[in-house]
Amino acid sequence: MKAAVFLGGGRITGALAAGLRLAGDKRRLTAYDRHPEKSRALQRESRVEIARDLKSAIENAAMLIVAVRPGSVKETLAEVVASGATPPRLCISLAAGVPLKNLRASLRSVHWVRAMPSPVCRIGKGLTPVTFDRMVTKIERERVRRFFEQVGPVLEIPEQKMDVITATSSPTHGYYALATLAKAAQNAGLDRNAALIAAAHALSDGIVYWRESGLSLDELLHEAATPGGIAATTIAALDKSGYARAVERGVGAGIRRARQNAKL
Repeated sequence: MKAAVFLGGGRITGALAAGLRLAGDKRRLTAYDRHPEKSRALQRESRVEIARDLKSAIENAAMLIVAVRPGSVKETLAEVVASGATPPRLCISLAAGVPLKNLRASLRSVHWVRAMPSPVCRIGKGLTPVTFDRMVTKIERERVRRFFEQVGPVLEIPEQKMDVITATSSPTHGYYALATLAKAAQNAGLDRNAALIAAAHALSDGIVYWRESGLSLDELLHEAATPGGIAATTIAALDKSGYARAVERGVGAGIRRARQNAKL
């Protein structure tokens, strides 16, 4: 039986493989990486087979997943061509910012998909934005959706929106907000543990409530931020300090970085 083959054995491969196994996916997963220690870690954690070389990995692929850094995509695909192996018709790139036209130029004989799974897919909660090349068939689209739906929700969007959603959906936003809010609480007198618990509740549990209550964000902000109250005063101070502008600048910088990847 052929396998889902990862070219690259880094963090996102590890997260996806772990999430698939957590979901009960028993398909063959194979990884090829220039650094054997990465492949061995995947083998221990998620029963991922280690390909002995690039050619054998490609020849055993039912679906090829390019999971290398954006700057390594062109070189990796050139190596695929040089190997002499025939890649499967369906290939998925996880490289941020690398457009479909670049992927087609490097490997023309396949149907390309771009996907950006979140590292949170490791626990089955990862959002995966996807965009399909025009040649991808209806059956192949459904196959890709089912694959990623095992590790969280899948959102199909136009390719021109991929850089925006990549910069927006990163869980790093949450980690950074948690660290920043907890640090402010520590500076105000809470010990580190209490500060983290309080900040995590404010961010995580508050968002869960929004998801499950059916209320809009405007309704929740109105409900929580009583005029003259602590929450309203806090929000007003954040706005005055340029909170919204800082977030916009951060997202904008991420989008520009993704677009630069297209030129690599």
